[in-house]
Amino acid sequence: MFSSDNWKEIFDTIQKNKLRTFLSGFTVALGILIFVVLFGMGNGLINTFDDFFGDDATNVLYVFPGRTTIPYKGYKSNRTIEFDNSDLVDIEKNLAMFVEYTTPRITRGGLVKYKSESNNYTTRAVGPAHQYAEKTIMMKGRYLNSEDIKNRTKYVVIGRLVEQDLFGTKNSIGEYIDVAGIAFRVIGVFQDEGGDNEERLIYMPYTTRQLIEKNTDKIDQFIVGFKPEIGYVGAMALDKSLGRFIREKKHISPEDQNGFFIRNVADQLKQNQQFARVLQIIVAFVAFGTIIAGIIGISNIMVFVVKERTKELGIRKALGATPKSVISSILLESVFITTISGFIGMILGIAVLNFMGDKLKDYFITNPFIDITMAISATVLLIIFGAIAGYIPAKRAADIKPIVALRDE
Repeated sequence: MFSSDNWKEIFDTIQKNKLRTFLSGFTVALGILIFVVLFGMGNGLINTFDDFFGDDATNVLYVFPGRTTIPYKGYKSNRTIEFDNSDLVDIEKNLAMFVEYTTPRITRGGLVKYKSESNNYTTRAVGPAHQYAEKTIMMKGRYLNSEDIKNRTKYVVIGRLVEQDLFGTKNSIGEYIDVAGIAFRVIGVFQDEGGDNEERLIYMPYTTRQLIEKNTDKIDQFIVGFKPEIGYVGAMALDKSLGRFIREKKHISPEDQNGFFIRNVADQLKQNQQFARVLQIIVAFVAFGTIIAGIIGISNIMVFVVKERTKELGIRKALGATPKSVISSILLESVFITTISGFIGMILGIAVLNFMGDKLKDYFITNPFIDITMAISATVLLIIFGAIAGYIPAKRAADIKPIVALRDE
């Protein structure tokens, strides 16, 4: 039941013992502040891993050629493995239950010119599905399509920064640029969340690049996009099936680990997410440790408070105060200080996380945050334990006989 006398007594006690009250509140507020900041930084770490892999599709496998180290089926070791267009056709045919799309990638560098402007850029000769693998966002015009591949068109899709470098504020769509001595028409401009390097790329049809390079059918590497519904288990099964298929077609020994390489983004993503979550658990453990330290601190202070007020409590009991009223007065003071200080610490912690934003990105912490439910739950937990910390010494004080309390020095 609400009692104005009890609250008046609490505020009088706080007024008389400002330093003690400040230390009690500071211990609680600091504990919650540190918890919120550390837990939020753990979430920021996970954000970094998600951003790193979120730039590209996660349901893809990147396949790179290598060099054999073991003789196999009459083929010598130290043989360079080459991929060609038929490999993509065969993969889509033989692994159709897994594969959603494939796209080659042929990477070259060269001088690109537009009128008086010029710069060196990396060109990627790709297929239409490459847009899904890279999560390319079209700003203007269109991406490469199947007709471009079929007709070997001299079309290019340029990055946002390529347009900015060469064209300034002018619209580049429909204009011609010189790519290593060959004129290409700009049909699209893209942006990419991967950063500046990604937006300084130029895409062209892979068949056009092969035509330029003496009508070859060779490709540097290729990307296999698998159906998202097959999940992580299906991705791992595809990884093994694709490996067996390439080994059989290219005559590579099952024991040879250098003939080709497969980078399974789904597997890497899961491993790194697990690693990030382990780090978050460690951070959370340290954060909870600060809460425990806060609980111990408030408990020690409440023991001191009760000891300091022993004679006062004895007088109150001698005047007829019940053990319940003695406990409630001490407990209410403890809960009041803990609640106010806890929520101040929580608000400050959230403010610190919001202030951080991307400032710690160089330290692999991106947009640290804490779920408001988690922050409030931690604060309420500290309040509950703060109440328990106040109850134990209060119960002892309530059990002391008035005559003994009055003799206390």
